[in-house]
Amino acid sequence: MTTPSRAGSGAPSTRDRISEAYEQLRDLIVRGRLAPGSRIIETDVARRLAVSRTPVRSALQRLQQEGYVYAADEGRRTRLTVTPLTGKDARELFAIVGVVEGLAAYWAAEMAWAAREPLVEELRELDDLLLAELEGESPDPNRIFSLYTRFHREYVDAADGPRLLTLHDAVKPQADRYRFLYSSALITRIPESVKEHGEIIRALETGDGERAERAVRTNWRNAAERLGRVIDTLGERGRW
Repeated sequence: MTTPSRAGSGAPSTRDRISEAYEQLRDLIVRGRLAPGSRIIETDVARRLAVSRTPVRSALQRLQQEGYVYAADEGRRTRLTVTPLTGKDARELFAIVGVVEGLAAYWAAEMAWAAREPLVEELRELDDLLLAELEGESPDPNRIFSLYTRFHREYVDAADGPRLLTLHDAVKPQADRYRFLYSSALITRIPESVKEHGEIIRALETGDGERAERAVRTNWRNAAERLGRVIDTLGERGRW
């Protein structure tokens, strides 16, 4: 009788375990559950995620490459910490995202009206939901983060440029912890964001690519400035 292979037994592969550890760690960092500047110890993380140290080590290496984790040499040891949040880093990431998404908006604005109309309607609905969340008794940062993400992703997906999508998928996740901080610390500034979104929507509605690109880049630049003031107030390690 042939012994069933592990691959067919439903056991997760090493790659799957690394990917899962990465996603869990990244989510903890993005949502501030592993605070900026806090030390990361492999054994503690492995225990918290209920996995071995091997996938944790690989996940941490990837997070280090992406800028979420910082490694400092201490003699023969390496000390890992969650990279602090800085206004400079936020400006760089938001500017890059703004350029990529600005190009997407330009292309989306060039589409035929039959394709632009549902996009415009969806973007307006998302902005209405953002304002409704603000008016609720207890605005949820997680929902605000999700709505912001959906708003920007709609016109990126509509542009349908494979290389652009690859660039967006590579850069946008690195900005996520700044975006989550924005969604939680700047809830009262939602009307400003929605006003800027309105300029993007009007440009898409009229089919003005240059205006749409400019509006997207302005939105991201202003968001970086608003967030930078929060980081300056709370400090790079934060008190959120």
